[in-house]
Amino acid sequence: MASNRPAPESPSAYGLDDRGAFPGPGADDGDGPWEEWNPTEESTRSVRGKHRVAKQRGGGFARSGTVLGVGVIAAVGASGMASAEDRPPVPISMPDIGGMADDLSENLPDAKSLPGIGELISDEDSETASAAAADAAPAASGPLTRATQTSADTGGGTGAGEALRSRILQQADAQQGAAEQEARDTAEQAAVQQAATEAAAHQKSAEKAAAAKKAAEMEAKRKAEEAARQKAEAERLAKLAKSFIAPVSSYTLTASFGQAGDRWAADHTGQDFAAPTGTPVKALHSGTITQAGWAGSYGYRIVLTLDDGTEVWFCHLSSMVKTSGKVNTGDVIGRVGATGNVTGPHLHLEVRPDAGDPIDPMPWLRDHGINV
Repeated sequence: MASNRPAPESPSAYGLDDRGAFPGPGADDGDGPWEEWNPTEESTRSVRGKHRVAKQRGGGFARSGTVLGVGVIAAVGASGMASAEDRPPVPISMPDIGGMADDLSENLPDAKSLPGIGELISDEDSETASAAAADAAPAASGPLTRATQTSADTGGGTGAGEALRSRILQQADAQQGAAEQEARDTAEQAAVQQAATEAAAHQKSAEKAAAAKKAAEMEAKRKAEEAARQKAEAERLAKLAKSFIAPVSSYTLTASFGQAGDRWAADHTGQDFAAPTGTPVKALHSGTITQAGWAGSYGYRIVLTLDDGTEVWFCHLSSMVKTSGKVNTGDVIGRVGATGNVTGPHLHLEVRPDAGDPIDPMPWLRDHGINV
């Protein structure tokens, strides 16, 4: 690289000779040959640049390096340093030009006034401040996933606040929706369990009601059958009470009413039904047994009093089955025998209306529907 000669009208302290004096008129001010410059520690000034390179010779080269540095800065600014936000800083190596750089820096324009550089510096400062404020915000503001975003991420300023507020509201809505959905799921599950419990209780109640209904139906059927049986029995008894039957089922008529004979003191007072000993003797009509026992020449006798007061005597019995109480038509009250004043086993039947004197039993029996 060529070096420029220093202007004679602007002598510099860095143009001194080896003795530390300015060169005189007769000094060699040409381009060469140059001697090696080896300043002492007292004659050197502090270097302000970041990078230090090998010391150069001659003041002309220093001026050329200064011009080169300014050109590099202008070139970088003109080529679009606005994209430096996305790229790492560009390292710039400045030649060690000593104190000349300090002298020239006072005459250089402000960096903010350069085209494309002032705006970049301003934007970088504002973005740096916004990023620092966003980074300094407390991270414990809530369980937000993007609460630590910087202004560079959100666009900065009011837009960043609105974006953060929108994200907070969205996440709050999402959390509220999740809580509501969980509550709905829980309520639905509880409703399903409640419905299942109610269905089981309803099923159990229905089964119990069905069992109770079946038992009630069976009880009603039993009662109905019992009532029907009792009704039929009552009808039968009523029919028997209205009807009259023969005192024995199989018999032979022998001595009749008013017949004379040597076996009794006067005429015969009743009707004899001859039958084997032990033949059942039945109540010919419903009534009440008022007497039962031994009666002398009548042997064992049962007196049956009917509802109208008529007495019916059953005599010469071998045994007595009923001796007191109410009896119905057809009830067995005794058995045929030969007790008392008899010649053989038979039933002696007497009819005494109103418990008075005896009458002929045959017309009375016929009058009451008994065909004998």
